[in-house]
Amino acid sequence: MTDSDTPLDPDELGHRLTEVFDLVGPLYRRALRKLEQGEPVEGASVGVRSVLDLLLRLGPMTVPQLGRIQALSRQFVQRMVNDAVDRGWAESIPNPAHQRSSLIRITDAGRATITAVLDREHALNRQVGGDLTDAEVRACVRVLREMLNTFDHVDLD
Repeated sequence: MTDSDTPLDPDELGHRLTEVFDLVGPLYRRALRKLEQGEPVEGASVGVRSVLDLLLRLGPMTVPQLGRIQALSRQFVQRMVNDAVDRGWAESIPNPAHQRSSLIRITDAGRATITAVLDREHALNRQVGGDLTDAEVRACVRVLREMLNTFDHVDLD
């Protein structure tokens, strides 16, 4: 095992992960701007895109479920769902498990819209250079997943 394969002590890990945050914020904002440049074509904001993507991947869900998965307020997600419903991309259907909380389901038009958005994202991601390897991408995903899991379970109060 080389030094680069040895787990970092918590203090050094904290400093190194700050480097990750310093890159993730600008990356996220730049990617959103780039993706929203296509909004006139599809008409889907980033918030609606997230809702449609989850509905496509996971099937019908309630607004509170969508909010929990995205770590967003129910009110914000409700606005995104309302926008998707108004555009015919999603619909509210009865929820057999809960009479007062309808399920939100993607429509065929919503499926076509999110597919177009995902295709555009894929085309953008294909342009990333650096001769990245599968192992490097897996390591990146692992680091980000660990950070996300930690912040889901750590309370600093």
